[in-house]
Amino acid sequence: MPSSAAELVELLDLETIDLNLFRGKQPDTQMQRTFGGQVAAQALVAAARTAPEETEVHSLHSYFLRPGDPTVPLVYDVERVRDGRSFATRRVLARQHGRPIFGLTASFQIEEEGWEHQDVIPDVPGPEDSFDVTEWMANDPQRRDEWLREWSVMDLRLARREPARGEEDTFTGPTAVDYWIRIKGGLPDEPLVHQAALTYLSDLTLLGATLVKHQVHPGHRRVQAASLDHAIWFHRDFRADDWLLYSQTSPIATGARGLAFGHLFTVDGRMVATVAQEGLIRPRHQD
Repeated sequence: MPSSAAELVELLDLETIDLNLFRGKQPDTQMQRTFGGQVAAQALVAAARTAPEETEVHSLHSYFLRPGDPTVPLVYDVERVRDGRSFATRRVLARQHGRPIFGLTASFQIEEEGWEHQDVIPDVPGPEDSFDVTEWMANDPQRRDEWLREWSVMDLRLARREPARGEEDTFTGPTAVDYWIRIKGGLPDEPLVHQAALTYLSDLTLLGATLVKHQVHPGHRRVQAASLDHAIWFHRDFRADDWLLYSQTSPIATGARGLAFGHLFTVDGRMVATVAQEGLIRPRHQD
């Protein structure tokens, strides 16, 4: 996986094959399937390459259809669904081995002004006072080494986790997990780069919020976990190489699926994006 901001930018820079047709690279990884955030981010870039220049993406909705093969490139086929006076819509299908593995619909809008309101940023420690997740994994060296090998492109710090460890069985409040996240190093100023980088990051921790109450994480041997769908609403401009608070909640898990929502805030409290995801969290029965 990319280990620097420059490598991430290169990963998101698609090759144009033909009109509305793009090819995405694969990173060097030991993962058994392509990271969902990578496919979503590349699909967003493909959609944006065909959108009117005066528009920016304001939302995307997507489904993960099949596991991606990390050993071969991905082909992104863009359909120009509609170009209106204020909005434009694009549909993207990602394919490998002749089969669709991911579908995305993205909506783009010209800049407009209107009424504004937002929720207040949660009252949690700042990034400098939060817990580096690599230290959290100190008692599990194998997991820590895997994390550093695959995810060193990002800073990730835990600001809050409710219920706290050891309280899962008796905790009756809402599940809440807050992380400070950012891309390490500097990214170019182009807004699409930051939107795609945030899309890449947004798929990494959200499914874990659905398992906090159950004392496991998505990579645990007791869990078969996979993202099923993913949606993002972009509210305001931001930089993905600055600290963002990713405030996550999971209102329900049922039917071997978990639902989670996340809001992203800048350090000064501006809400810049909202994410929703449902994922497979199927218990593995132990012999």
